[in-house]
Amino acid sequence: MLHSQKFTAPFSENETPPRTLVETAYRQVRSDIICGRLAPGEKLRVEHLKDQYGIGAGTLREALALLLSDALVVSEGQRGFHVAPISLNDIQEITDTRVLLETEALRQSIKAGDDEWEAGLVAAFHKLGKMDEKLGNRASYLILEWELRNRNFHAALIANCDSRWLRYLIGLLYRQSERYRHLSIATPTMPRDVHAEHTLIFEATLERNVKRASQALEQHIRLTYDSIRLMLPDER
Repeated sequence: MLHSQKFTAPFSENETPPRTLVETAYRQVRSDIICGRLAPGEKLRVEHLKDQYGIGAGTLREALALLLSDALVVSEGQRGFHVAPISLNDIQEITDTRVLLETEALRQSIKAGDDEWEAGLVAAFHKLGKMDEKLGNRASYLILEWELRNRNFHAALIANCDSRWLRYLIGLLYRQSERYRHLSIATPTMPRDVHAEHTLIFEATLERNVKRASQALEQHIRLTYDSIRLMLPDER
C-alpha cells in the first residue's frame, strides 16, 4: 500500500481527504505557500501559525518537516523555518527538467496508448477546457480549480507511461512549478491562449503524432518560464 502511494501521491494527493491532522496541516500550509499567502522568504513562526491554523505546535512542526522534503520550506540552523525563495534560475531548471522528462513520458504513453487511456485523456481535456474559459477571471478559487483540472490533464497525458519512477519524478517537478504557474496566472506579463495550447497537445496526442505532441507540450511548459522571466531578475 505504502509502495503504491509513493508513486501516485505527487499527482493525486488532493483527490482524497486528509487522513491525519498532520496531513491536514501540511495541505493547508502548502496551499498558502503556493497561492502566495505565505510569501517567498517569509519566516514561519510556529507560535503564530499554530493559532492561525488552529493546531498544536508539534503537529505544525511535523507538517513543516514534510514541506522541507518538498523543498517548499527551508530551515537554516537555529533560525527556524522560512518559505523557500523563488528565483529565475530555479524555475529555469525546473522547466528544463520537466521538458526532458515529460516529453519522454508522453512519447512512451502515446506508443502504449489504448482505448481506456484515450477515454481518460478525452475526459480530462473536456473538464479542463470548461475551466480554461473561466481563467480570465482570476479569482483564487477559480485558479485552484483550474490547477486541479490542469494537473489531471497532464497526468492523463502520461498515464500509459510504464515507468513509475518517471511519472513520480514528473509529479514532483509539477508540484515545484505550481508556485510559479500560480504567479504567472495571477499576474500575467504576456498574452497567452492557454486553451489553444492545451488543444494542440491534446489533438496531436490523440493523432498519435509523437513529434508534434512533444513539441506542443514543450512549448506549453516553456511559455510559463517566459512569463516568469519578465517578472523576476536574472541572477546570472
